Amino acid sequence: MNAGKERAFPKDSPDISVRIGPLELRSPFMPASGTFGYGREYRGLVDYRALGAIVVKGLSLEPCPGNPPPRTVETPCGMLNAVGLQNPGVDYFLRNHLPWLRDLEIPVIVNVWGKTIQEYAALARRLHDSGVAALELNVSCPNVKAGGVHFGTDPRALRQVVRAAAEQTDLPLIPKLPPLLHETAGMVQAAAEAGATAITLVNSVPAMKVDVARRRPALAAVTGGLSGPAIHAIAVRLVWQAARASPIPIIAAGGVATAEDAIEFFIVGASAVQIGTSIFTSPRIFGDLRERLLKYLLESNFSSLTQVVGSLVEKPEA
Repeated sequence: MNAGKERAFPKDSPDISVRIGPLELRSPFMPASGTFGYGREYRGLVDYRALGAIVVKGLSLEPCPGNPPPRTVETPCGMLNAVGLQNPGVDYFLRNHLPWLRDLEIPVIVNVWGKTIQEYAALARRLHDSGVAALELNVSCPNVKAGGVHFGTDPRALRQVVRAAAEQTDLPLIPKLPPLLHETAGMVQAAAEAGATAITLVNSVPAMKVDVARRRPALAAVTGGLSGPAIHAIAVRLVWQAARASPIPIIAAGGVATAEDAIEFFIVGASAVQIGTSIFTSPRIFGDLRERLLKYLLESNFSSLTQVVGSLVEKPEA
C-alpha cells in the first residue's frame, strides 16, 4: 500500500507533528481537495505515512456531473482547471470510499460544498457520525455558477454557513477561502467568530486562457481556477496577512512545489500545508517534503516545527 521505504531518522529528530484544534496530525502535509481523488487513486505511488491527513475531493448531497470537457489546460508555471466539482455524492462516498480510507489510519478531512446554506448543514449532519476527522467547507470554488464562492466573499454569508454546519455537528469546521487581496483578514475573523476551527487559504485564482488558433476559450467553461507555482507568492502574502489577524490555525495552500515553498508558509504563520498541482507531476512529493523539512529543522537547530510557525523577522537588518 505504501510506495518506497520510509527513511530512518534519529530518535531525537525534530517533532513535525501539528495540532489543528482537536486534530493531532503526525505530519503538517496533506493533499489539497480535488487533487488526490478519494485516496486510493494514488496506491503504489504515495507513501501515506508522510501524510498528516487526507483531504478528499469535494462532496455534495447529490451526485454532480461537473463541467463538460475540456476541463484542464496547462499554463506557464501552473494549470487551469474547471472540473466543476464532479463527485458521486456523499452517500456513495460513505459506502464505497470511506471504509478503505479508514484502513489507512490517517485523519480524513472531507471537503463539502453546497448551493445553499441548508445544503451545507445537511452535509454536516450526514457526516457527523461517519468517523471522518473534520469538514473542510468549500466556500471558494470559482468553477460553479451557484453557491460556492458567494459564501467565501461575504462575511455575513460565511458566518451563516459555519454556524449552520456547527449546529449539526461537533466535527472541526475548516472553511476554505478564496484569494481575496483586500478582505482576507476580515473573512478569517468572521469564520472564527462563527465557530470555525481553522481556515484553509487559498483556493485557486479565477483565470482564463484562450486558444489563439481557434479564438476560443481553452476551457469549455470559459474560465477556471489557476493553481500551481504561479500563485505561490500571492498565497504567501495572503497567509501572512491572515495569520496576523487570525485567532485560529491557518492551513496554507497555493503553489507548493518544494520544501522551501512549504517552509515559507510555516514562517509566515501557517500551521499545516496542502499540496495540489505538484502531486500530478510528482506523486512522491509528500515523502520528499517530510525529509527536507526534517533536514531543515535539524540544520537550523529547531527541535519542533512549532518553533518555525510565525517566526518571520519583519524588522530590517541594522
